Amino acid sequence: MVWGLFSLTLSLFLISFFFFFLLLFFCSEQCQNIYLFFVFLTVEFDDCAGNKNATFDASDPSFYVDADLNLAPQRDVVDCQPVLFIHGVSAHADDIAQVEITGLPLQDIMRLEQRLPYRSKRSLYAPPMTVTENQRGPFPRVLGRVILPGTPRSHFFRLTGPGSDRDPKGIFSIDIETGEVSVSRPLDREAIDAYMLEVSTTDLAGNIAEGPVMLVITVIDQNDNRPIFKEAQYTGEVLEGSPTGTTVMTMTAFDADDPGTDNAALRYSIIRQSPNKPFPNMFHIDAERGDIVTVISPALLDRETLPTTTYELEIVAKDMAGSEVGLTGTATATITITDKNDHAPEFTHPLFEAHVPEGSTGVVINLSIDDRDDPATGAWRAIYSIISGDPTHSFEFQTNPDSNEGMLSVVKPLNYEATAFHTLLVKVENEDPLVPGVSYGPSSTVAVHVIVEDINEGPVFFPDPLHVTRNENIPVGSFVATLNATDPDTRTIQSIRYAILRDPAGWLGVNPVRGTVNTSAALDRESPYVHDNKYTALFVAVDNGIPPASGTGTLIIHLEDFNDNAPYVVPSVAQVCEDAHDMNVAIVGGWDKDLPPNAAPFKIELGKQPGLDKTWKVSRVNATHSQIMLLQSLKKANYQLPLLITDSGMPPLSNNTEVKVQVCICKKNKKICSSAHSHFSSLLTPRLLFLSFLPSGCVLCSS
Repeated sequence: MVWGLFSLTLSLFLISFFFFFLLLFFCSEQCQNIYLFFVFLTVEFDDCAGNKNATFDASDPSFYVDADLNLAPQRDVVDCQPVLFIHGVSAHADDIAQVEITGLPLQDIMRLEQRLPYRSKRSLYAPPMTVTENQRGPFPRVLGRVILPGTPRSHFFRLTGPGSDRDPKGIFSIDIETGEVSVSRPLDREAIDAYMLEVSTTDLAGNIAEGPVMLVITVIDQNDNRPIFKEAQYTGEVLEGSPTGTTVMTMTAFDADDPGTDNAALRYSIIRQSPNKPFPNMFHIDAERGDIVTVISPALLDRETLPTTTYELEIVAKDMAGSEVGLTGTATATITITDKNDHAPEFTHPLFEAHVPEGSTGVVINLSIDDRDDPATGAWRAIYSIISGDPTHSFEFQTNPDSNEGMLSVVKPLNYEATAFHTLLVKVENEDPLVPGVSYGPSSTVAVHVIVEDINEGPVFFPDPLHVTRNENIPVGSFVATLNATDPDTRTIQSIRYAILRDPAGWLGVNPVRGTVNTSAALDRESPYVHDNKYTALFVAVDNGIPPASGTGTLIIHLEDFNDNAPYVVPSVAQVCEDAHDMNVAIVGGWDKDLPPNAAPFKIELGKQPGLDKTWKVSRVNATHSQIMLLQSLKKANYQLPLLITDSGMPPLSNNTEVKVQVCICKKNKKICSSAHSHFSSLLTPRLLFLSFLPSGCVLCSS
């Protein structure tokens, strides 16, 4: 990794031979080791600031970098990986270098060890081993050898653990006599990157003689995995006018290889921009982090002037720190230039004019505007308002969501006679506020002239309805009322004519010019066309405009009662048993179509026929009802009893009426009445119960 101008330079001096001193081989009961004291090479590291507080790490713990930048072993090196990585870090630099290690082969070390004096106590040692993934045959391949100085012929090596006798079984094996460890097939580091095994020796009986000791077999990575992006398609947005260097999005790829090696060290680059205008390098990607930032200046990053608002970038991620031999993966980044409200809306005309028929409502005109901002955003959507010219709030604005036009509507009907011309001052604004430095100009305000067109309006009755009170007995031709209709078209002189639109009973007539209403027939309060003492008629007034216009008005006549209906008696039939002992025949009541005081109280009395008072008697019960009584018994027959009923009107009206009295034979709740004609004589006798205005009941025969 290179930071700025700083770099780490690691020079490997090829060691053609090793100059080392074998200080002393000595024997003891405790230990016997080989000590190697020599310097492999010198590290060259320059961070351009004196290398102050620089630290170094080696990938193999057997080696270290001392204060003089010398790479040296820090313990016995029996075996090591063929490639070593050194990581140098300071406040100003961070870099990694690779070292290839060459030295004595393992067999030479073993031959050297065999020349050492015999140890009285054996020490089983399993040096760490490595195997490169994806190796080709032939198999098995020897990886190394487990060391047991002076191994007797009676001891045998045994290998156990995952990869040997446990799953995944059979990958590694050990020669029971020599201790050579072999691998049986190609390995995949991305599946398992290290194997932890145990090595021991046993005697002929199978008892453990030495060990067990840990054997670590590390799988060395190969660059066998391409970088893969987390997403195939990335999308991002950047606001127009954003400063140069604004981060748009971050592209992230994954490499399954060893993250501690260059096999997984990724570098990002942009290989294509579409379209490539106004210039092909409008964006830059950080090679290590994958951050895409803007390169174009804020002035040129203008959504309204760019050839498109969407750019597509093809991004490549390459491992091996971007070297030519690295594997690659690709993805696409789509960047949208989003809008900000940097353009005020402007009306397309300096003046708008609308013609509105008086009395109508609804949309009268659409005001069009230009706005260069992104449609369907708050920076483009318009809001219209009336600044002046509408004191009665007769107008209203709505915005067409598709065209962004302002739809001016009349919500209260306009009157040509009141105001024939309206001038509205209208302002348009955006839903979103304008960015600093941009303001609404004169073109964001416009005048709208609304011309009200005169319409021939129909005459209007006043008052409507017109209420009058008249007696029901006034003579035919009597005056009832005068209709009053006026023409709203005050700027035009027009005449009005009247006509009857609805006269249910046909009682009225109207003068077509003067509008006077007279009776053409007798008024009758008791008519079925009268409801609640009120008679309703409709009239029409028509002017002489072109075309003519009409209006309707209502006349309600409140009819006062006149005593023009004689009363009558109910019921008209009564029944009584011939042998009844109760001489009360019936209670009868009076009825009158007129209203008080032209109705009750009623006077009910016997007719003027001679001798009636010897058989019948009528007694008053209350203001409306009287009791009919027999003064002597009568035989089975039908009798007509004449009665005279008089109301209380001024003058009063009387009515001669008759009540049919049926004298019946009553036996055990069975009643036999005569169907013959009634007798008109003074021999009238019976007993009667019936329904009048009293509670209901049945006619009973007495025993």
